[in-house]
Amino acid sequence: MKFDTPATTNPIDQLKIIGKPTDRIDGPLKTTGKAPYAYERHEVVPNQAYGYVIGAAIAKGRIIAIDLADAKASPGVLAIVTAENAGTLNKGRFNTAKLLGGPEIEHYHQAIAVVVAETFEQARAAAALVKVDYARGKGRFDLAAAKDTASPPPENEFSGKPDTAVGDFAAAFTAAPVRLDATYTTPDQSHAMMEPHASIAAWQGDKLTLWTSNQMINWGKGDVARTLGIPKENVRLDSPYLGGGFGGKLFVRADAILAALGAKAAKRPVKVALARPLMANNTTHRPATIQRIRIGATRDGKITAIGHEGWSGDLPGGGPETAVNQTRMLYAAPNRMTATRLAVLDLPEGNAMRAPGEAPGLMALEVAMDEMAEKLGMDPVEFRILNDTQVDPEQPGRRFSQRRLVECLKTGAERFGWDKRAKPGSRREGRWLVGMGVAAAFRNNLLTKSAARVRLDDKGVVTVETDMTDIGTGTYTIIAQTAAETMGLPLDKVMVRLGDSDFPVSCGSGGQWGANNSTAGVYAACMKLREAVAQKLGFNTAEAVFTDGQVRAGNRSVALREAARGGEVVAEDFIEYGDLDKKYQQSTFASHFVEAAVDAFTGEIRIRRMLAICAAGRILNPKAARSQVIGAMTMGAGAALMEELAVDKRFGFFVNHDLAGYEVPVHADIPHQEVIFLDETDPMSSPMKAKGVGELGICGVGAAVANAIYNATGVRVRNYPITLDKLLDKLPDVA
Repeated sequence: MKFDTPATTNPIDQLKIIGKPTDRIDGPLKTTGKAPYAYERHEVVPNQAYGYVIGAAIAKGRIIAIDLADAKASPGVLAIVTAENAGTLNKGRFNTAKLLGGPEIEHYHQAIAVVVAETFEQARAAAALVKVDYARGKGRFDLAAAKDTASPPPENEFSGKPDTAVGDFAAAFTAAPVRLDATYTTPDQSHAMMEPHASIAAWQGDKLTLWTSNQMINWGKGDVARTLGIPKENVRLDSPYLGGGFGGKLFVRADAILAALGAKAAKRPVKVALARPLMANNTTHRPATIQRIRIGATRDGKITAIGHEGWSGDLPGGGPETAVNQTRMLYAAPNRMTATRLAVLDLPEGNAMRAPGEAPGLMALEVAMDEMAEKLGMDPVEFRILNDTQVDPEQPGRRFSQRRLVECLKTGAERFGWDKRAKPGSRREGRWLVGMGVAAAFRNNLLTKSAARVRLDDKGVVTVETDMTDIGTGTYTIIAQTAAETMGLPLDKVMVRLGDSDFPVSCGSGGQWGANNSTAGVYAACMKLREAVAQKLGFNTAEAVFTDGQVRAGNRSVALREAARGGEVVAEDFIEYGDLDKKYQQSTFASHFVEAAVDAFTGEIRIRRMLAICAAGRILNPKAARSQVIGAMTMGAGAALMEELAVDKRFGFFVNHDLAGYEVPVHADIPHQEVIFLDETDPMSSPMKAKGVGELGICGVGAAVANAIYNATGVRVRNYPITLDKLLDKLPDVA
């Protein structure tokens, strides 16, 4: 199905099932422990052995020698794979460093071996007996120290242009009567998902099957084939359930490749799960940033110049954190500039983490907007509203398909009681200083081809098959809702099968594109199935109405299942987009409001309440969407207050590489959260008229927390996370 004209009325608009707050159909499996996650796929292949990955103990240098003798003699050991005996391996398209290192070491905990044994304990014990001699090289581990050596990264489909300019920023900023020039930093952060990276590998001849935890099945299939040097058609990935990903499982990692290599060496299936420390240092993370923001405005609050520069680091050949990109779209200003610079660092690989670019970028921009509002003596909400735009600021002839940021801000302010916000440092409740903060949120709507296959059987059940994944987002449910709505069936007459590379290629899960594109692909397949059913039952396709398990036209009504009496009716199709996203800027918007309290004696910070107002197209399942947003808000609070991978700048590794040292929010940290979705459809987006909220929910949250802390204390902290030591000596005197 080609989507190249705005959506008109279609079966989805019935809203009998779509748009309803529907319980997750996979919920019972997950809450009872029956959902098959990658490491627990005990039934898929017999005689599974265990692999244990050894990570490099240096960040830069070479392996001089590996002594495997004691490990090979250890009880239960079946095979040990290193770069010396693995054969020729290529580097995948989506990883920056090799997934099996040696003799050259590119980063700390780069995988250098996998020990395969009969039991996990035997594999782990043998791994401890492997002796490795290294020649340590000099590495670069400090972004601030490397900042002056950073350069513009190459333009690509993910990061866009490294430099943009409209008008004369420098002259306009110099001439502006009110100016802000401030620098902000965000730290390296870990995905810290509950389920580790894990895979089971089995070979049948020259064909490989991987039961794995992966967000993007087709990307993963291609990279496994490329890395191992085998035809893509000889690789199958199966990933029906993921215990969280947040971008950390967009790409194949060492667990999958080493499970495959271990299985080949041991001549039997092998399962591998990365130990928690390897998840921080071996897999990807959100890179640290340094951001300089300059804003110039007239005295009445109109922004005349806005400039945003961002620095981040990655391994050679890696990419930047695109923290400046949202500044290109969020506020009007006739004179504009953004610049992205990338330093070469020898830390573990930086890459996508929930809302890459926008999440850390808005942590800076939305604090700068608050600081500018204060300089102008304006309310922060009103300042943002005054500088709203309905057109792409870089291309004024290109309108937003939908842009309701002002409504998000006004609705949030009214709902949150913003009019009761006091001057910074002036509101006290006993020993607590209390304040409110606001931030705008922005995330683009990305359109990606997505396919599905649907089958109708003689019991009237429709089965959907697509390699789309459910990373804990509710994909099973919204796909079932889509098929049920389109085919006129109740939810219990739809079965959804996901995550298998033998199924049609979907958009995959990531970038907030999953819900809209995957359901649009299912809709396309269902519309083709409707045509086939109507023809089989002798109906005019244009007149046939699918409802309550029946196909009707005029006075005639036939049960849907009758079309499959002679055998399954199968249809397959995909959604493919035209140029509507080029003619109209498609984005999602939100406002975040936070109330925080700071202990005047100790500097302890407590979030009291949080509110998000989202405008993100049609909300397919409000219950699942709310869960996505409150989870994102929680991650945003963590980023603001506690999350930081501490870098050992001598030896080049993340010190706090487990969940004891890397702090994330717990229930006690997160109080009442409220989410409101504006009633919106976007016919420019897809037949679903939807967009996405999974990443929008984290955008701006950190800044809203930071702004609330400033309002409570009068202390401005520009370096995240905002820990009490950054406040304590600056708090107001306790009288």
